Amino acid sequence: MAIFSLLTPLFIAILCVFIVVILRSRGNSSNKLQETKKKRKESKPWVDEDLQDGTEILLEDGEDKDDWQDPEEDILHIPFSSARYSVEEMVKRSRDFYELLNQRRSVRFLSNEPVPREVIDNIIRAAGTSPSGAHTEPWTFVVVQDPEVKHKIREIIEEEEEINYYKRMGDKWVSDLKKLRTNWVKEYLDTAPFLILIFKQVYGQLPNSKKRTHYYNEISVSIACGLLLAAIQNVGLVTVTTTPLNCGPRLRVLLERPVNEKLLMLLPVGYPSKHATVPDLKRKPLEDIMVIT
Repeated sequence: MAIFSLLTPLFIAILCVFIVVILRSRGNSSNKLQETKKKRKESKPWVDEDLQDGTEILLEDGEDKDDWQDPEEDILHIPFSSARYSVEEMVKRSRDFYELLNQRRSVRFLSNEPVPREVIDNIIRAAGTSPSGAHTEPWTFVVVQDPEVKHKIREIIEEEEEINYYKRMGDKWVSDLKKLRTNWVKEYLDTAPFLILIFKQVYGQLPNSKKRTHYYNEISVSIACGLLLAAIQNVGLVTVTTTPLNCGPRLRVLLERPVNEKLLMLLPVGYPSKHATVPDLKRKPLEDIMVIT
């Protein structure tokens, strides 16, 4: 018994050391995992908070499910009819539409020549015909034409873009962009007669102050952006698609947008300048982008 009484403290000490070693090992593994996640996050600067699709309901502090309302509306269904063309006309229209959109290019040199406001209204109407999850239409198109506001937008974007190019993006990103001759200077934000900032509504705000779920909000707004690009091309104007990384919150405050809106895309819209140039890029042939089974 005396031997056991002597061994017991020694056994407890060894056990404690063993437990400490295990805990330290787990701690180091956790730190390494966090560092790995951090590195992965830093290597993907295009993944920012505003570019996440938040379909699910996320309750904030002090909220409960009663703050949300998804009204069940009995929508009347009506007969549908559409234009029907001959095979020859269909082929011609499809070819003409392709040739029109095939001329679309991202143009970074825009003229300050005025554009009729009615044209802008109509192309946004066209974008607003886009399909959306549960027909929630989760988009807001903010049209900016005031020179002072445009310049403030440029200052915010250039400040963040300079950091992106020199710190956040990494050498590979910057190297991949060299062939396009892009940089953090965005002169077109001043010269374009209109800037269209497209915000996605991550949830709806109802008149009774309750919230409504906006399903697939980012996908829905992205489709609307595609229609908007086609509408811009259709009227003979140009643009360049931009996603102002890390600028969303500041631009939202500047434009006095509500907290349920997050910036998805910014489009400067106008005529190309007389000396505009674009990279001589080639598009993939049909057989590389289409699979028939």
